[in-house]
Amino acid sequence: MDTQRDPAILKRKRRRRAMFGLAVAAVVVATTAVVSRLEPALPTVDGSALWVRGVQRGPMVREVRGTGTLVPEEISWITSMSSGRVERIALRPGAEVMPGTVILELSNPDLRESVRSAERDWQTAVAQLANQKATLTNTRFALRLAVLDAESAHALAVTDLDLNKSLAKTGLVASFTLKQKQALVDQSRNRAELARQQLESTIANESLQLAPSEAAVSQRRADYDRLVRQLDDLQVKSTMKGLVQVVSVEVGQQVGAGTNLVRVSNPERLKAEVRVAETQTRDLAIGQQVSVDTRNGLVPGRVSRIDPASQGGTVGVDVSLEGALPAGARPDLNVDATIELERLANVLFVESPALGQENSTISLFKVAAGGDAERTPVRIGRRSVQFVEVVEGLAEGDRVILSDMSQYDAFTRIRVQ
Repeated sequence: MDTQRDPAILKRKRRRRAMFGLAVAAVVVATTAVVSRLEPALPTVDGSALWVRGVQRGPMVREVRGTGTLVPEEISWITSMSSGRVERIALRPGAEVMPGTVILELSNPDLRESVRSAERDWQTAVAQLANQKATLTNTRFALRLAVLDAESAHALAVTDLDLNKSLAKTGLVASFTLKQKQALVDQSRNRAELARQQLESTIANESLQLAPSEAAVSQRRADYDRLVRQLDDLQVKSTMKGLVQVVSVEVGQQVGAGTNLVRVSNPERLKAEVRVAETQTRDLAIGQQVSVDTRNGLVPGRVSRIDPASQGGTVGVDVSLEGALPAGARPDLNVDATIELERLANVLFVESPALGQENSTISLFKVAAGGDAERTPVRIGRRSVQFVEVVEGLAEGDRVILSDMSQYDAFTRIRVQ
């Protein structure tokens, strides 16, 4: 049969269980309170994967960088003077040419016929002018003969008058006859004078009479010469010494007057056309020194032009080259240009971090001697391609992490291994 337990024993067991539960609960609460007060563990970052540099003091060169191509300073587009069909391409891009070198040939049968017609018109006008000159010459000769006849008649009348005057003194000639003879002398003298005036007027007006015919000859000759030049221009020739860069037509193609056919450039005179981000062009100025990297060497130069408008977030800058071009430099070669803005004599600077605009405040992790890095606000000033000026937040000799640390934005400290 079952033995009944003492109620006092059961009561003591229940009391011990309750006390044990309270003790466990107290331990849990205390542990939770302690853990909640602990700081989170520092993230560990591999130091070999970080870009860590020291802060320096000294001279700093402000620079901006752009990319672009080499282009010729001397470019000549050869256009067609008249319409025609491309018959032959004598030279292709890359060929060396001199002034007068034939690059391609065009044909135009209508133009050849126009030249022949213009030549006939010119020769006809020349013949008409010659005929008019001959007519005027004959007229001049006839007038000179008339002057001679009038002068002879006047001389004869004077002689007859003198004879009659002698006879009148002896009474053989009446006074009326003498008056008749005097009238004949006056009449012949007037005729001679009029003949001379008519000759002089004809000679003076010859140029006026010939002017329309001479103008017609000049016009016909000009038309003929113009068409001959157009016919000669069907042989497309270089106008300068250089290299053929572009031949924009093919054999058999029909082209109109004014069409760009060939581009020739001087490969010995090149300039760099580069694009610079518009955010970096505030301090650009004409005449600033530039170093152009052609991948085969560096060429010094100077800023010669700055485009007043931006395109696609960049601004065009022309750089005139001042040094000898390295081997392999040619038009359309890709280049990098570094433009020197100014030289700062004694400033605190560090290599440019991955993020951060000029004249702004950024956060950088400053590395301590033990390896831990603490987030530090840093105010930066003027920026260059490689370096940035430190205005506040760092001192000379400090080492900072310049890598992109945006993934650690939730932490103020990290551990670098």
